[in-house]
Order: sequence, then C-alpha cells, then structure tokens
Amino acid sequence: MAKRKHPEARIFAVDTRFQRLARRSGGVPREQAIQQAKGEVEKAKVGFDDWLDSQVVELGRLLKQARALEAELHSVERANFHSRELRDAAMTLGFELISFIADSLCAVLDSAATGEYHADSVDCHMDALKLARQRGYRHLKPDQVPELTKGLNRIAKRTST
Repeated sequence: MAKRKHPEARIFAVDTRFQRLARRSGGVPREQAIQQAKGEVEKAKVGFDDWLDSQVVELGRLLKQARALEAELHSVERANFHSRELRDAAMTLGFELISFIADSLCAVLDSAATGEYHADSVDCHMDALKLARQRGYRHLKPDQVPELTKGLNRIAKRTST
C-alpha cells in the first residue's frame, strides 16, 4: 500500500476575538443594529446635498489646479483621491448616478497619472457631475440615463488606452 503524499486536510474552526465579542451577552440584537445603521445612513442623506455641492466645487478647484500645473502628478492624485471619496460616499448613501460618474472620472484620472491628462474628458465628467447633483437627476440610477453613461464609458475607455 502506497503512503499518501498529502493526507486529508483537517478543517478546524477558529474562534476570533470579534466572534467572542459578538456572542457575549449585553450586546445590541442584530436587527436593532441594522435599524440603527439604516437610521444613521438616512441622517447622513439629509446633509448630503450641502456636502455634495461643496465636494463638487472642491473637485473642480483641484482639477483646475491640475490643468494649470500641466497635470502635475501630485495635483492629479489629489483630484483622483477626492473623486474616489465622492464615489464611495455617493454609493454608500444610494446616489448611484453620482457614484457612477465619479468612478468614471477616477478611470480618466488614473490614465492622467500615467502621463496623459485629457482635459476635455475631465471637463465632460465635471459637467455630468454638475447635472447629476441637480434634484431631478440626483436619485437616478445609471441605467435610467443610458446616453450619459454610454458616453462616459466611451470617454473613459478612450482615455485609458
């Protein structure tokens, strides 16, 4: 009988600190924690309008600075970081169109970080963000404005090649 080179793997449970803390008594029940989290997201949505307006203005300022500095890498990276922050917050709060546009802008800025700054593409994305932050567009999903999303996808694809 030949000896097996690799015996059957043993599977064993790992009890992490987080799991122990989650099981201890006195914690908040799961459903209550979910409801509290939803409430916090709803509270954050109330201030989102003002935050969004300030973020789009700041992103515009950073992009103007990047253009003035002939797309110096540091200024492009700062604008890209800001765009990612906008994308993540918008997605968390359920503003999918804004998140989509910011994500597409990130792709354009990623290509700028490698040396080619496409000012027209950046301007197009900023115009789309300004449109999407208006009340009539803010709660739309990307598939509800297919011309816009297809156009931004083409731009992002063109700048990344």
